[in-house]
Amino acid sequence: MRWLFLLLLVLNVFYYVWHQQEAPLRAKDVTPLSLYRGSQQDIRLLSETTDRAKAGQGARRNECLFVGGLSSQESISELQQRLAEMGVEVQSLAKNDSGAGYWLSVTPQSQRLLGDAQLQNLSKEFNELKHKIMQCEGVAPAE
Repeated sequence: MRWLFLLLLVLNVFYYVWHQQEAPLRAKDVTPLSLYRGSQQDIRLLSETTDRAKAGQGARRNECLFVGGLSSQESISELQQRLAEMGVEVQSLAKNDSGAGYWLSVTPQSQRLLGDAQLQNLSKEFNELKHKIMQCEGVAPAE
């Protein structure tokens, strides 16, 4: 039993020496944190993020919500009546020659009334209904 213990002890010492020769201890090269630091890697609080989002709303003011893409004038007038019932003010846009359908521009004051749930309900009522957020001065593009 004592020979088995000594054999295991010698094997452990041999393994330790062999491991030390293979990977000698040395100081690691540590790169400064400033090299890794970028504007996107900063730690920000959630409240700071919402403050920046509020400040960035000025950039979003030139974006408008467009609903439509319907192929017939009757269906777009029904959609316009349905939105008026919801209290949403819209402006009708002329149909593109490219066949993109009829579109309505939602006024910026009424955009807050149309959330995802309301848009989903409207898309269930009107099968072809699409919605896009684009620049206010632009007209809906052809798809």
